[in-house]
Amino acid sequence: MKLTKERIVDAGMAVFAEVGYQHLSMRQVADRLDTHAGSLYYHVRGKEELLALMADRVCRRAYDAGTDVLAALPPDAPWQDRVEAQVTTLRTEIMQHPGGAQLLAESPGMLSTGAFLLMERLLRTLLDGGLPAAHCGIAADTLLSHVTGFVLQEQNQPTAPPNVTADLHADLREQFPLFMGALIPRLSHDEKFTRSIRLLCTGFAALTQP
Repeated sequence: MKLTKERIVDAGMAVFAEVGYQHLSMRQVADRLDTHAGSLYYHVRGKEELLALMADRVCRRAYDAGTDVLAALPPDAPWQDRVEAQVTTLRTEIMQHPGGAQLLAESPGMLSTGAFLLMERLLRTLLDGGLPAAHCGIAADTLLSHVTGFVLQEQNQPTAPPNVTADLHADLREQFPLFMGALIPRLSHDEKFTRSIRLLCTGFAALTQP
């Protein structure tokens, strides 16, 4: 097959999922494509550009998915619902890519225009919702940082739960009654994410009060 920038990004995403940010190399990407590393440089200048293209792909797909979800909301939907729609689709998109959260975290330094699109729309949503301009940047950064951190935890969950004996569980409950006890409800990842975004938005809404 003809070597193209799209195929190189495809291979880069596959290698990134296996070896991570630090160990990704152009040689590994070339091996995945059954070609020489030198051939890649006709299309991509190096690892940094490749990572930027990969981050851009994830962010643009998240942006497009968010556009569809926003279009389905009622015209008078409150800004909190618009924020939730954007960050929920972002989480869904980066969850589809092992290592996607790390790519998103690195994307501002890579000058990813896809990441800028996400940030620009989120800033506009917050500003239109009545948040003072001085606080919109921090609020948007907080939301995006929360998404990346949340997904990093999800993607790094052990495949099997730790082996905890009844005695150890009882001991842990005694030491950490709030964390291990029944008072604090146990939520699914989806429910925890939704509630956390709504909790953040409740805090942001306080900034709109005169």
